[in-house]
Amino acid sequence: MAERRTLDIRSLYGETAKLAELESYLQRAKELAGEGNEVVLTGPGPIWLYLKVAHALHGKARKLIYRATALKQGDAQIDVTIFDHDAF
Repeated sequence: MAERRTLDIRSLYGETAKLAELESYLQRAKELAGEGNEVVLTGPGPIWLYLKVAHALHGKARKLIYRATALKQGDAQIDVTIFDHDAF
């Protein structure tokens, strides 16, 4: 059964993201996302890492959401759907 998983981008790299470590970040992101789940990307991180993770999860995640932690509407955080491949 599909579940919602939240992936904090910073948890992939720790203090400083390094391009030389990109493949290990992507592998870890895929492991955390699992297969066919709804995945929420959030947390601080470089835009290049967000983009690469989003691309790597295409075909693995049923739905991918970006949660903008810095932007809020009242007390609610703003979620932006990147893709949604749920047939229902």
